[in-house]
Amino acid sequence: MKRLSAILFCAPLVAAPGTLKVRVHAQILEMPLEKYVAAVLAGESSSFRSDEGLKAMAVAARTYGLHWRGRHAKEGFDVCSTTHCQHLELDGVTARLESLVEQTAGEVLWYEGKPVFACYSRNCGGVTEDAAAVWSDAGVPFLRSHPDPYCIRQGSAAWEWSAPANEIAAALRRMQLQTPADMERITIAQRTASGRARVLMLAGDDGTTPLAASSFRFALGRTLGWATVRSDRFEVTTAGDGRLTFHGTGEGHGVGMCQRGADQMGREGIAYRDILAFYYPGTVMGITAQGLAWARLSGETVAMSSTQPEQDRVALAVAERQVKAISRETSWEPPATIELRVYPDLETFRNATGEPGWVAAHTAGRRIELQPVGVLRSKGALEATIRHELLHVFVEAQARPGLPVWFREGVVGYLERSHSDAAGTSDTDMRQTADEGRARRAYAAAVQRVSDLVRRNGAAVVLTWLNTGLPGN
Repeated sequence: MKRLSAILFCAPLVAAPGTLKVRVHAQILEMPLEKYVAAVLAGESSSFRSDEGLKAMAVAARTYGLHWRGRHAKEGFDVCSTTHCQHLELDGVTARLESLVEQTAGEVLWYEGKPVFACYSRNCGGVTEDAAAVWSDAGVPFLRSHPDPYCIRQGSAAWEWSAPANEIAAALRRMQLQTPADMERITIAQRTASGRARVLMLAGDDGTTPLAASSFRFALGRTLGWATVRSDRFEVTTAGDGRLTFHGTGEGHGVGMCQRGADQMGREGIAYRDILAFYYPGTVMGITAQGLAWARLSGETVAMSSTQPEQDRVALAVAERQVKAISRETSWEPPATIELRVYPDLETFRNATGEPGWVAAHTAGRRIELQPVGVLRSKGALEATIRHELLHVFVEAQARPGLPVWFREGVVGYLERSHSDAAGTSDTDMRQTADEGRARRAYAAAVQRVSDLVRRNGAAVVLTWLNTGLPGN
């Protein structure tokens, strides 16, 4: 059952967990994550024919959206509905797309506890590209160049485009890119390991100017249309009439999943999990954060898992001290095998638990999941947070099934020696995590209500109700 965890103010998510704020034209919509994924499939995957390919695309789109969550936070939303983030077509969602999204609901690709940069392109031309060749800061091991035989199974998807050199130069200048005067030819000065153009040399009357091939392609796409130079896998020739002709294969940057290849894999009976493993090797698929290297430290009553054990050792010492203190104060025996998991950063904690940033920890049964020790210590909240969560572990070990959330939370608050003048409480308010103020008020009301019961009946009697249940009156 969902219960309130220790409350700590941190920078909030732009949207509540399980949703994304998306700018669609002039509107900002808070969309359920799965509805967003279905709209991305409608906008980005219209050429797919296989269900398994579409399911792989759903996981990639979900992961990509979560990776970029908050990209437009300064503008008041998470992601936009254009190709800058992912193209959405809300009116294009079909029952088939909704069903395929539902079959992968919540599944995300993880690397070191975070949703990966699950980029994709229309057609890699037979060899995917290394991410570092396109984005200098994106050199991750799961986005390395490798052959893709599936992409070219039905042909190479060759393309050709031609235009006068002076028109190309004018288009580049409109995008504030430098070109030589009277540009007349373009040569490829450097290629990537996958064979794509990396650096172009623009030549004219006053010499030559180097230009990144990706900048060249994006500039032409934005000014002359995306059906011009469709990828960086091309050769270029110069004709006597001043026209430049580009001959190439593929479409897009070529990094990550090739949509044409993924669809072909699905048509050949390959499952979507295997498709994703082919295009994002080394990532781990799951509903909660995966791929962290955990180290385990054991105390007398608490075992701690951490990715930074020396730094986080202090949390284990605090937990051991508080277990003894709570046991002494309540005369309750410590529950067996209390687990403490400390996350390395706030983003990973949110991804793993689904909690918003103002919740400092998450406890289920005898397992406590904790925000980074450094964050809690900087706010002077480490000891109080661990004590609060351990009180929940103790109370839940004593409580009979079916006890209302407000009573269990109120007992924890009473044992913390919390007091409040709030009146009225609701289990619904305490379960929700979208509104910090509402949760705080509900928690304070529960503490006040249990404190009133203690004043009328005595602490010993009220605590026995954990085992026996609340009396009828």
